Parts: sequence; structure tokens; C-alpha cells
Amino acid sequence: MTSETTETMQLHDTRPAAVDPRRWLALPVLLTGAFLPILDFNVVNLALPAIRDNLGATASEVQFVISAYAATYAVFLITGGRLGDLLGRRRMFLTGVAGFTIASVLCGIAWSPAVLVAGRILQGLTATAMAPQVLASIRVLFPAAEQSRALGFYGATFGLANICGQVLGGILVSAHPFGLAWQAIFLINVPIGLAAFIGGLSFLSDSRAEHAQRLDIGGVILLSVTLGLLVYPLIEGRESGWPVWIIAMLLISPLMAAGFVRFEARLSARGGDPLVALHLLRNSDFVIGLLMALAFYMLSSFYLTFAVYLQSGLHQSPLAAGLATLPFATGFFMSSLVSSLVMQWLGARTLTLGFALQVIGFGVVMLSVSGVLPQSLEFGLICGGLGFGTVMPSVIKAVIGSIDPRHAGLASGMMISTFQIGAALGVAIIGGVFYSLLGPHPQADDYAHAFTIALGCNVALLALGGWLSLWLPREAAG
Repeated sequence: MTSETTETMQLHDTRPAAVDPRRWLALPVLLTGAFLPILDFNVVNLALPAIRDNLGATASEVQFVISAYAATYAVFLITGGRLGDLLGRRRMFLTGVAGFTIASVLCGIAWSPAVLVAGRILQGLTATAMAPQVLASIRVLFPAAEQSRALGFYGATFGLANICGQVLGGILVSAHPFGLAWQAIFLINVPIGLAAFIGGLSFLSDSRAEHAQRLDIGGVILLSVTLGLLVYPLIEGRESGWPVWIIAMLLISPLMAAGFVRFEARLSARGGDPLVALHLLRNSDFVIGLLMALAFYMLSSFYLTFAVYLQSGLHQSPLAAGLATLPFATGFFMSSLVSSLVMQWLGARTLTLGFALQVIGFGVVMLSVSGVLPQSLEFGLICGGLGFGTVMPSVIKAVIGSIDPRHAGLASGMMISTFQIGAALGVAIIGGVFYSLLGPHPQADDYAHAFTIALGCNVALLALGGWLSLWLPREAAG
């Protein structure tokens, strides 16, 4: 779950007259703002079975723990970047870190599924105040000669957070520190958040855009309602027996989406700053990129279904489940380090390679779980991770190359928001398929079957992404 290229990538940033001597001390603080949301996402997936047992949560409430966070992040991401441009990035970063820490405490003391979901929504909201400021501040603090090095550390943070999330999540849930069970995965954010807040006060200088765009409050409200009308029924409908009001919500959601588009078009015609720049959708390469991003990030359901399969189906401990996912995280980390070099060599076809690696890798995982290739699970996970790490940093670079540089920040923000919408929909739709196949009293074979079918849905979407990547011109990656 990243925000490495967001609306905050403005071309008119106010740069300090002199190079900030504290910039390398400020960098670890900023990177913590990128590290926390990704760590939190990976840790939570491993704790879902424990959360369900401890809180007596339903399958739909477990899905909301993930999708509520992703949907909130998607809606408010661009607004968070604009608030940083307008009010100052240091102020918004510190506000986001403090809010994320408080939200983590709320999650850690949650006494019911509803309180936990509310805490997750607050986490997503405060993450949008924190994460968009990271890259924008790096671009302002570091001179051109040092930016590549700083951005290299920034990119490595995502792979490191992915690995730490798998291992740390398993350790915390299994070890029960201070008598805590799943609560520790949220409370671990408190010392990290406090360190980042103190470091931000001490080392981080402020910056803001000279010509910050105005906030599109109406667009935020309409997009929030649209996603709510879509995601909530997809998750809740199965367990509630698809009552009329749930079906009505689904039918209303496309009408709300049309209303959102119309509102954005009118705002743009009046010379306002819409949340979504509709004129970018006239660019076919950009639209293809959004569809790829959506299909690619629906893979978020894999984290949910694999954790449940390992812990509830195979009765592995959370630590063993985390270690079982480590080959995927390792492949992701390794490929993310060399993806820029591959991009220079293959251009936009890097995406085709990445999608192909994922299709092959997760296809092997399916064969392993179903018993056809029982000894090949680690190979499949590594291959899938290599593909994921190849696509993740490349999809934006490939598509943004077709956009006028003046709109690069806006286009990137739309792309990252699409990632999060894909994450929410992946958990809602494919997670729903998984739980529907399990039935009321699942056995080990039922978990394996449900996981295989759910992952097959992801493989089909990844194959679609690979096919779409063939329509991108090679020069788009430049």
C-alpha cells in the first residue's frame, strides 16, 4: 500500500534558499511516514484469524478491517497532498503521525469489531495526512545531485516494510507480549509514531507549494458515498442474505458515480480544482494504466485469503504463517531494487514481464495448494513476489510518461488512489468469493479449495493486466 507519487508532486514547490544541513537526519523521520502504513497493512492480515476469534467477528467484519482502511485512504489521498501544499508539509506530516498513533491505540484497545473498523477508518484518514508529505518533502529538501540516493532509500522502505510486516506480525501475534494477542500489532505503532513525531519536531523543516490547489470538498463527499454504496453491499450482502436495501445500494452506486463525474466536470468548467482531472481520461494510455492499476492491486485479497488458509485451514501459528509468506516479500524486495534498471532496458514491456511473473508464480501456488505440485509453494511465492516488485514501481512511471509534465502530480495521485480502490474491491469481491466457498463448517480441504479459486480470480485479473500492458507504447516508459 504506497503513496510514493501523489498530488503533492508540484512543479512550483518552494525550495529553501540554502540546502538544509539536517536533511539526512530528517530522511529517516520521513521514511517512517512511508513505512508505517505498509507495515500496518501486512501485519493486520496475519492477525485476522486471531481478531475474528477474540472479538467474535463475522467474515464480513474481518473484510471491513482491510477494505475500510483502503477505501478511506483512496478517497482522501489527494486531499491530504493538497492540504500539505496549502498548510505546510511539516505541519500535515506531524498531524498525520500523531493521528495515526492515536488511531493505532484505538485499534489496540478495540472491544468490538465495530470499534476496530472505526479505528481502521481513522488510521486510513490520518495516513493520508502523513504519507503524501514524504515524497514531496524529499523533493524539496534534497538538491538534485542527492535526490536519486534519497529516493533509493525511499523505494527500499517499501520492500523492507513488507518483509518486517510478515515477520513482525507473526512474532507479535504468537508471542503475546505483555499478555496481548492481536492488539500488539497495533500498539507497536505507538513507540514508532512517538519517535517519528519527536524526530519531525527536531529535524524536519517546513515547505509548501507557491500555488496550492483548492480543496474539492464536494468531490470528496461524493466519491466517499459512491465507494461506500459499492463496497459495503459487496462485503455485507452475502452474510445478510442480500436483502432489498443491500441490492438497492448496489444499484444506486453507479448513479452516484455518474453524479460524481458530472460534479467534477462542472467544477473544472468553472475553473476550479477537481479531485479527479477528467481531462486526463481522454488519454488512452492513462486510462489503460488506471485499469492495470485496478486489476493489479485487487491482489490485496491474496494477503487475506492466504493468511486465513494457513492459520484456519492448516492450523499454522501466526509466526509460521508469516514465515510462509516471506518468500513473496523477499521476491518483492529483490525485484524492487532492480526494477528501474529493467525499466530502462525494456520500457513499458517491464510491466508485461512483471504481470507474466505473477501469473506464473501464483499459478504455481494454486497447483501447489491443490496438490498437483505440492513441493513448489516457495518457488511460486518468490516468482509472484518478483513480479509484484517489478510492476509496483513501474506502472506509474510507464503511464505518467504519456502525460504532460504539468499534470504529472495529479495523474500520479489518481493512479495511487486507484490502487487503494482496487485493494478495497479485491477484499470485498474476491474475499467474498473465498468466504462463500468455505460454507458454514469448513474443513481443511474446503479452505484449500476456496483459496485456490479465489487466487484463480486474481490470476485472471493479472493476466488481464498483462494483456493491457501490451497496448502501451514502448516509449511511454522513457
